[in-house]
Amino acid sequence: MKRNFLPLNLNKASISLSMLLLTFGLSAQTNVFDDVIATSPNHTYLEAALIQEGLDVALQNGATLTVFAPDDNAFTALATALGTDIQGLLALPNLADILTYHVLGSTVLSAAVTNGAIVQPLSLTNTLKLTRTSGGNVFVNQAQVMAPDLIATNGVVHSMNGVLLPVETVVDIAIDNGFSTLTTAVVTAELLPALTNPLATLTVFAPTNAAFDNLATALGTNLAGLLALPNLADVLTYHVLGSTVPSSGITNGAIVQPLSATNTLKLTLTSTGSVYVNQAQVTTANISAYNGIVHVLNAVVLPVETVVDLAIDNGFSTLTTAVVTAELLPALTNPLASLTVFAPTNAAFDQLATDLGTNLAGILAHPQLADILLYHVIGTEVLSAALTNGPVATLNGQNVTINLMSGVMVNSSTVIMADVLAYNGVAHVIDRVLLPSLAGINEATMETVKISPNPSSDVIVLSTISSDDFTIVNAAGAVVKTGKVVNNEITISDLEKGNYFLRLTNNDGTYQAKFIKL
Repeated sequence: MKRNFLPLNLNKASISLSMLLLTFGLSAQTNVFDDVIATSPNHTYLEAALIQEGLDVALQNGATLTVFAPDDNAFTALATALGTDIQGLLALPNLADILTYHVLGSTVLSAAVTNGAIVQPLSLTNTLKLTRTSGGNVFVNQAQVMAPDLIATNGVVHSMNGVLLPVETVVDIAIDNGFSTLTTAVVTAELLPALTNPLATLTVFAPTNAAFDNLATALGTNLAGLLALPNLADVLTYHVLGSTVPSSGITNGAIVQPLSATNTLKLTLTSTGSVYVNQAQVTTANISAYNGIVHVLNAVVLPVETVVDLAIDNGFSTLTTAVVTAELLPALTNPLASLTVFAPTNAAFDQLATDLGTNLAGILAHPQLADILLYHVIGTEVLSAALTNGPVATLNGQNVTINLMSGVMVNSSTVIMADVLAYNGVAHVIDRVLLPSLAGINEATMETVKISPNPSSDVIVLSTISSDDFTIVNAAGAVVKTGKVVNNEITISDLEKGNYFLRLTNNDGTYQAKFIKL
């Protein structure tokens, strides 16, 4: 794919020859340019570029320099990627800035490179990000040092397999916007080379520092414990797509493959416009970088098999479509949840459609679809051996009845396959769709208030109605929380797990909606 490398602000970035000479003075007889670059048969394009920009003199006279020297193959690869040739590269108006981006004003041997070091080259346009892998390889941004420590009297040259471009990458977005935990994790996992590649096209779902803190707390560890996870690189690459996807390109129910091959990401676009990646909400979208785009997440997503994956991977296409339609993917992909799902087969949904004199589209359009689906979910993991005769509360707020007299029955359905395990719970396959009694709440009133995500563990977001005051009532009818709505959000992390009613008051009257706290 052709990429246009846009010129940078030369007034800010370019370093004139006179400035370089004043800075470093006249000194050595031998130097990094004459004795290393000019004598190398593999750096002829670099030599030509330096001479054209008048920077050869600076490298001849600089006192203490480190030159990261792209070889000829690196320049050829860059030209091809940009849809040009070597002459096209030499004609770039910011070529001097590119070249000075490869030079440090001090001598740094390869042994002194530390993993994650961020250093300022002579170009002021951007910093260089250094990586030292556990195997001892050294990278500068995306380029690997192939021949280190070519010594001259006024410095050192490290030959590299890539040309560095002083552009803002997705890594710079993380560094410049306070994503310190994410940045540290990327460094620890040795992913800087992949994410600083200026010719990549990436989408990064970036968890905040608070998101990492919350994950550490949930796992009973700390940030050091998270950074020590053996699959840290897999977790991080699970947050990255190999193409640029703006928020406007996200569709409800899309299943996309990130750089991690361990699992797919499940995307939700709610009817109110909120975007979720698995259970995590996009709180800030479309932060652009040269090599991609960043969307901020309020949670870390994990590449584990959830109860949703069980449905997707085992042919429960109607159940999956219903979950997507009801916007329940965020709740059921939460890796930290503990769930039991009674999963109806496709045939069970077909039979329900026949019984109701409709079709699958009619079922998916049912106004209580979410309630019906949540009637199939218990908020704890219950294996078949732990089931007992009698009622069991569901996330819908109503009970299903377990009958163990002949096999395992849930209401009038039969469990035809039990104990299909996932990371966040278990599924039991049933042969009929369970139908709750939908009495006891004014469903027309419920439609007036939209809540997302629902179920939720931390915060619910309101839309379609404005209100200042709220009251939360538990399933027993007791008021458990009151307060003011702030930015259309209500914090529910302090509530116990269960079913609740939200009452909102404004000048037009009082409204009610039901939500579930996981």
